[in-house]
Amino acid sequence: MKYLYYGFLGLFSLGFLGLIAGITLIIFVFSYYGTDLPDYKQLADYEPPVVTRLYTGDGKLMAEYAEQKRIFVPISEIPDRVKHAFVASEDKNFYTHKGLDFYAIARAMVTNISNIGSGRRPEGASTITQQVAKNFLLTNEVSYVRKIREAILAYRMEQVMSKDRLLELYLNEIYLGAGAYGVAAAALHYFDKALNDLTIAEASYLAALPKAPNNYHPIRKRDAAIQRRNYVIRQLLENEYVTPEEADIAYADELEVQLVKDDDTLDAKYFAEEVRREIRERFGQDAVYGGGMVVRTSIDARLQNAAVDALRKGLMAYDRRHGYRGGYKKIENLENWLEELKAIYRPIEMLDEWKLAVVLKNGSSEAEIGLKSGDKGKLKLEQVKWAREYRDQGYARGPAIQRVSQTVKKGDVIMVKPLKDNTYDLMQVPDVQGALIAFDPHTGRILAMQGGWKYDSSEFNRATQAKRQPGSAFKPFVYLAALDRGFTPATLVLDAPFVLEDRPGNVWKPSNYSNEYYGPTPIRVGVERSRNLMTVRLADFLGMEIVSDYAKKFGITENLEPLLANSLGSGETTLFDITSAYAILVNGGKRITPTFIDRIQNRRGETVIKHDERPCQNCGDRIQWQAQSVPKLPDIGKQVADPRTAHQMVSILKGVIERGTGIRIKSLRRPLAGKTGTTNESKDAWFIGFSPDLVVGVFAGFDEPRSMGKRETGSSIAVPIFKDFMEEALANQPAIPFRVPKGIRNVQINAETGTRAAPGDERVIWEAFLTGTEPTNDVFILDGQGISMMPAVDGGSAAEAASTGTGGLY
Repeated sequence: MKYLYYGFLGLFSLGFLGLIAGITLIIFVFSYYGTDLPDYKQLADYEPPVVTRLYTGDGKLMAEYAEQKRIFVPISEIPDRVKHAFVASEDKNFYTHKGLDFYAIARAMVTNISNIGSGRRPEGASTITQQVAKNFLLTNEVSYVRKIREAILAYRMEQVMSKDRLLELYLNEIYLGAGAYGVAAAALHYFDKALNDLTIAEASYLAALPKAPNNYHPIRKRDAAIQRRNYVIRQLLENEYVTPEEADIAYADELEVQLVKDDDTLDAKYFAEEVRREIRERFGQDAVYGGGMVVRTSIDARLQNAAVDALRKGLMAYDRRHGYRGGYKKIENLENWLEELKAIYRPIEMLDEWKLAVVLKNGSSEAEIGLKSGDKGKLKLEQVKWAREYRDQGYARGPAIQRVSQTVKKGDVIMVKPLKDNTYDLMQVPDVQGALIAFDPHTGRILAMQGGWKYDSSEFNRATQAKRQPGSAFKPFVYLAALDRGFTPATLVLDAPFVLEDRPGNVWKPSNYSNEYYGPTPIRVGVERSRNLMTVRLADFLGMEIVSDYAKKFGITENLEPLLANSLGSGETTLFDITSAYAILVNGGKRITPTFIDRIQNRRGETVIKHDERPCQNCGDRIQWQAQSVPKLPDIGKQVADPRTAHQMVSILKGVIERGTGIRIKSLRRPLAGKTGTTNESKDAWFIGFSPDLVVGVFAGFDEPRSMGKRETGSSIAVPIFKDFMEEALANQPAIPFRVPKGIRNVQINAETGTRAAPGDERVIWEAFLTGTEPTNDVFILDGQGISMMPAVDGGSAAEAASTGTGGLY
C-alpha cells in the first residue's frame, strides 16, 4: 500500500505540474500571440459591402453593382432551416462552445499527424467564430501561427458578442461561389429564391458550399454536389433539426439550378449607366459598389423594349436603303468549313438573335448556308433583294438584285437571322447610329431611353452625350417667341429670298429645302412645311437675343450665339435637352425636372432621395380608406411660358402630322404632334413628337458627322422610328385629346390667308387664338420692312394680293 500511495502521489504531482505547465504555456501563447491582434470590437457595428440594385418602375431587376455580390439579411430574418444547415455542417457545437471546439481540435490533430508526409492539406477544426475572425480580421495563410491568432480572437469575441451576431456576420460574409457572398445572394443566384422560400434540400446545398464552392458546382460537378448536400442533410438529421420523413424528402429532391427569369429582368444598359453615374456623383464610388442601395428608377419596361425595337428597326431600314457592304469574313477552304466557322468570333455589334453562317453553295434563287451548330439552311432571293452594292458612301447603289449570287459568294461568312422553314434573312450591322428617349411631360420621369445600336459595342450615349445641330426641330421656339409678342398662328410671313452680309465680303443666302419661294404664308404653314426663309425673317424681326433667351429658358442650350443662322438650328444641343424643352410645351409652359430615378433607399430601407417632392397634406404613412376624396397635389413647376401660347404651338405642331413633314404618322389616328429636323447635307435627322402624356425624341446620324445621303431627312429616318415606337406605346390606351387652357378660342380660318373662313373657301382649318385676337377680314403680313396690314382681296389669296403691290410687300 505504501508504494501505491507514493506512486499515486508521484503521478498526481506530475499531472499537477503538467497542468501548471499547460496553463503556463496557454498564458505564454496568449500573451505572445495575443498582442497586436486586430480590433475585433469593430465587428459590433460592421456593415459589409452590399450589392446596389436598380429596379424598373414596375419592380423588374435592371442592374446590379458590386465588387462582392451580397445582400445583407439580419439574423432575425434568416430562416431556422438555413441557420441549422450551416451549424450542423460547419460547427455542430456552435451554441455551446466558447469560441473553440476542443473535441474537433483533437480530432483534427490526430488526422493531421496520420497524414504527415502524404502531401495533403492540413485539416482544420475551425468553429464558425474562428471563421468570422479569419474572414474579417486575418488572412487565409495556412499556418499554425495564424490558427493560434484565430483561436485567441475567437475566444475574445465570444466574450463580448452574442451567438446570433456572430452567426449573422458569418452567414452574410461567407463566399458561396459564382461571385455570391452571403446566403441571400447565393439563394438568388442558384435558385432565384428568397431565403424564406428555400427547401431543406436547397438550404443544405448552400451549406455544402463553404468548403470549396468550385468542387460542388451544381452542373459541372453535379454528383459531388449531391453527395455533399446529402452529407449536410444527414447532419441535420443526426442533430435532430429535421425529422426522418423530412430528410427522406430532401434526399429525393433533384438539384436544379433556377436562373433568374427573363420576365423578371430588363436589359437597359444605357439607362442603367446614366443612373450609375448619378449615384456616383451624389454618394461616391464606394456607395455604388458596396452601399447596398435599392434604386427605383423611372423606366417602364414595356416602353423600353419598344424603344429598342423601334430604333434598331429604323436604323436597319436606313442602312438597307443604302446597300450591302459585303460579308464579315471569308473561308477559302470549305472542306473544313464547320471547324473554321467555329473559330470565328461573333462581332460584338451583332444582335443576340443573329447567327454567323458561311455560304456553301450559291445559285440564282437561293444559297445554301452552314451554321456553327452544324445545321444548314437556305438564303432565298427575297431575303437579299435589299442588298444592292454599296457605292459612294451610300449616296448611290448598284443594280437591282436579280440573283442571290449577285450578293453573296461561296465562302462568305455572313450574318443571318432565323425565319421559318429553315430559311434565313441576310443581316448587316448599320454604320449609322441613333437614339430615342421618352419622357412623362408632367413629372419629368424618363420612361425609356436607348442611346445607340447596342451598348456592348458602344457605351457612348447619343441621347445624353452627343451634342448635335437640331436643325428645324429648333424652329418651334422661334415661332413661340413670336406668339408671345402678339403674332398669331394666322399671321402671314413673307417666304421670299433673304440676303444678309454677316461680315465684310461674306453674304449668307439661306434657302428652303425645296429651293422654292411661296410668298406670304401663315405662321402655321411655315412650321408645318418647315420653311427656312420664313423662320429667318421672323427671327430677324424679333432679334436673335430674344431667340437665344428662349433657347436658354427652355434648357435647349445655355449659350446660343445670337447669330441669325442659329434660328435654323445651327447651335448644338442634345436629344435629352431638346426633348425636355418640348415636354414644357405639352406641360402647359411649366418647367419639368427630368429624372432617371424615382427613389433611392439605403441598406436599412430609409429613403435618401425622392424625385417627387410635392407637398401632400393628409398623406401619412398609413391611410385608412373611408371614401374620402383623393388628396390634390400642387403643381410646383415654374411657369416659363404662357400656357395659352404654349397650347397654340402644340396646335401648330399637330398640323405637322396632319398636313406637314410628319404626315406619315397620321395613320396612327391618335392626337399627336411634333416637328422634324434635318441639318445641312443631311448630317443629322430628328423628330421630336408627343401625345398629351408622352414626349419622345428621336435622333439619327453618323458618330463622325457626314451626309446620310440625298433625300434623307428627319421625315425619312426619324419619323418612322417615332411612329413605330408610339404605335406600341399607345396600344390599348385611350385616345386622350390635348388639354386646352383657359383663354383659348378655336376659330375656323382660311388656311392660305389667315382670315376668317368664308363660304366657298377650299382650305379651311380650325385655329387656336388667344381670346380677343381672333382674325378679321384684314390680312397681316411680316414683310421686308415690318408688319403690314391690308384688306383681303375678294376672291383672291394673299399671294395674289402681294402680286398687285398692295400692302407694301417686298
